[in-house]
Amino acid sequence: QVQLVESGGGSVQAGGSLTLSCAASEDTYSRYCMAWFRQAPGKERERVAVISGDGGTTYADSVKDRFTISKDNAKKMVFLQMNSLNAEDTGMYYCAASYLRNCRDLVGGDFDSWGQGTQVTVAS
Repeated sequence: QVQLVESGGGSVQAGGSLTLSCAASEDTYSRYCMAWFRQAPGKERERVAVISGDGGTTYADSVKDRFTISKDNAKKMVFLQMNSLNAEDTGMYYCAASYLRNCRDLVGGDFDSWGQGTQVTVAS
């Protein structure tokens, strides 16, 4: 399994920005689908963004045009740039990896490696 470690969470005012980072421990991480999920208290886990091995990206409607997922293969890292944050973006954010190829169709259960999460709190 790929070991994943997230960082970059914190507290920010509405309208602000944060960048989350996910460090992968395995050299072959670039072949995996990588994704960011989030979960707020009392809400279901939501897939925020996913990036495929060839760099294709898919976003949840709730974050489209505000969030950007990217990766650096040389550093084995995945990033989530979050702009125009609002209170609904508050939650624990998790990095996840999957061996499967149809990245845009994957749901949480398709990801076999998860990080420990990083908290994002947006004050309105």
